[in-house]
Amino acid sequence: MPSQDLLFSGIERFHGEAPWGRVLDAGTGAHSLSWLCTLESESLTLVTGAAPRARRLEGGLRAQDRALAGNWQDPTLLFEERFDVVLADYLLGAIEGFAPYFQGQLFKRLLPHVAGVLYLVGKEPLPDQAPTEGGQAILEIERLRDACILLAQHRCYREYPQAWVERSLEQSGFEVQAAWQQGIVYGPSYIERQLKVCSNKLRFFKDAALAETMAKHIEELRSRALVLAEIEGGIALGSDYIVVARPKG
Repeated sequence: MPSQDLLFSGIERFHGEAPWGRVLDAGTGAHSLSWLCTLESESLTLVTGAAPRARRLEGGLRAQDRALAGNWQDPTLLFEERFDVVLADYLLGAIEGFAPYFQGQLFKRLLPHVAGVLYLVGKEPLPDQAPTEGGQAILEIERLRDACILLAQHRCYREYPQAWVERSLEQSGFEVQAAWQQGIVYGPSYIERQLKVCSNKLRFFKDAALAETMAKHIEELRSRALVLAEIEGGIALGSDYIVVARPKG
C-alpha cells in the first residue's frame, strides 16, 4: 500500500465514527480527491490554484460539490464559509508555486474556515545524505528536479518539518491534538513521476546544449534508480507526517 494511502487510512482511524460533514480540500491533488470521494460527506469543496484544473474537476463531482480556482492570498476566497473538516494535503510545500513566502501566514488564513478539525499532511525535508545507494539516488532525483525547475525559471516546492508546522499552528490560533509519522518507500512510479517533471522543464531552458546534456543525465539517472528500487524492494528514505489541529477555545 503506498505511503499516502496509509496516511489517509490513519486519518480515518483517528476520525472514527464522527461525521465528516462539510469538507474542504484546501489544496486539491489527485490522490486526496480520490480518497475524499470515498467518504460519506455532506459536501466537498475543492480549491486548486489552476483554473483549467478546477473546470476539469467539476465534471466528476456530485451536485452538492464544487471545485474552485483560487489563491489563499486572496482574502475573499471562501469568505465567511466554515467547514467541519479541512484537509491540507501537502499544501504547505506546494503553495510556494502559487503564493511564494506565504507559508508563515497560511494557518492564520485557514483558521476562520475550520469549524471542526484540520488534518495537515506534510513531508519531512530529506537529509543531505542517505544510508543506502538507493536513498542517494532519491536525493539525486529530488536535487535534479529542483535544478530543472529553477533553470526553467519556475519555483520549487518547499517542504517544512513537522516541528515547524506544530509551532506555527499553535502561534496561529490552533491547538495541536495529535501527530504521527509514516515512513516513505519510493518505488518506480515516484521515480518516473519526478523525472517526468525534469523532462517537462527542458523546453524552458535558455541554453539548448544544456537541455540536451540534462536530458541524457535524466535518462541515466532513471535507469540507475529503477534498478536500485528493484534491488532494494522499494527505497526507504524519510517520512511523511500528519498533524491534527483544532481552533483554540
